[in-house]
Amino acid sequence: MSDSQAQFSVLRQTADPKVADAIRELIETGEDHELNRINALDFSARTGLDEERVISGFLHASRLGLFDLTWNVLCPGCGGVLDAHSTLKSLRHDDYHCGLCACGYEASVDEQVEVAFTVSSRVRRIAAHDPNALPIWEYFKQIFWSSGVDLNSESFASLTDEVVLDALELPPHEKALLSLQLPAEFIIVFEPVTHAAQFIDVQGEPTKERQQLSLIYNKIQAPVGTMTLHPGPLRLSLDNQTDVRVLPSVFIAADALHRLIGKRKPFLTAKRMLTNQTFRDVYKADNLNIDQRLKITSLTFLFTDLKGSTALYERVGDLAAFDLVRAHFHALLEIISSEKGAVVKTIGDAVMATFIKPEHALAAGLRMRAAMEALNAERGTKDLVVKIGIHEGPCLAVMLNERQDYFGQTVNIAARVQGLSTSHAIHITGPVIDAPAVTAILDKEAITPIQKQAALRGIADKMVVYEIP
Repeated sequence: MSDSQAQFSVLRQTADPKVADAIRELIETGEDHELNRINALDFSARTGLDEERVISGFLHASRLGLFDLTWNVLCPGCGGVLDAHSTLKSLRHDDYHCGLCACGYEASVDEQVEVAFTVSSRVRRIAAHDPNALPIWEYFKQIFWSSGVDLNSESFASLTDEVVLDALELPPHEKALLSLQLPAEFIIVFEPVTHAAQFIDVQGEPTKERQQLSLIYNKIQAPVGTMTLHPGPLRLSLDNQTDVRVLPSVFIAADALHRLIGKRKPFLTAKRMLTNQTFRDVYKADNLNIDQRLKITSLTFLFTDLKGSTALYERVGDLAAFDLVRAHFHALLEIISSEKGAVVKTIGDAVMATFIKPEHALAAGLRMRAAMEALNAERGTKDLVVKIGIHEGPCLAVMLNERQDYFGQTVNIAARVQGLSTSHAIHITGPVIDAPAVTAILDKEAITPIQKQAALRGIADKMVVYEIP
């Protein structure tokens, strides 16, 4: 049995077999570009396979060495990849700069860092493994733009027709001249390898005199400059002083360009990956560095605790109580995972979990409550009563005690809100109940939330919270 056959065999045992088979077919029969920076959500949509199972499948496949996992920092404006990291640990704190958009960004793991999968060169060699050999527009398509930019063949054909005045491949340490006829438009001379850009505001009376512009490409990240020229002929001198080829391209920054890069499709974000149970289980050592602090603008936290567990141990004895508590944990963890959440940690009889969206957390909370009732009915007891609190807001992803954790006031409030519950009631906050999908769940279940004011320990002002009876 070959190495890859053995890997596929293990993958079928660790991941959903249908997903494993689809991944194998992709590796064996997919075109080269389909195996570079695979968008797991797009793969799920095309194959009709469950998103969570697809993500889990690609994670297991990466751990087995079938794929290389990359964390790509994206420009929110153009969807360009500003930097690619093999681990989240190398994500920088400082700004990332996009030459094409002339903007700086601090990487947010919500929507600005994508997680993509590229087939390992040991499994199958593809063109993108040598990006410097890709044709210009394949380089833009496969290396510069992210998997979230929807570049179908029809829209991409418009690139050279409507958007690009000229483009060339300039080898290392060589020079070139381009003769252009400038239209009365805003022009960007953009180079995707060094991310260098020169803006040209073409305006005023047309001229027949040849205008001159010289651009040098080197390792220095120069600020994007803007110059004004007249409509008419331009002699563009290009000098590549780097050790790699560069791909200077002259774009017309008009509606056609905005339409081309404005078409987006969902992609797997770093935030979703951090809130994925398989990732937390499989990539324990590859989350963050001890001193990293990654900003997340919105995450939903769910805290649970078992009511009266000390009295339970006294009442039924250690062995029976242990079995009950273990059954309760098993049910909770299964529900969290199936509702697209992840367990951050368990503390005693309590669970801290995260979800991308409030509605997933509420659905999990309602299922947890029903699961405890079912377990009690099974055993003819009323011993398992889980107190649940849910809150949504900004936080920091950090490393604490050698595990990826979260820090901030949102986490504190979620824990305190859970403490308000004295029975099977779930307590949620304003940001949670304001989510339209949460309202839809409550309407469907015919649940009328009870609004009340609560003083939370360590929180200065009273908060409006909602009891889900």
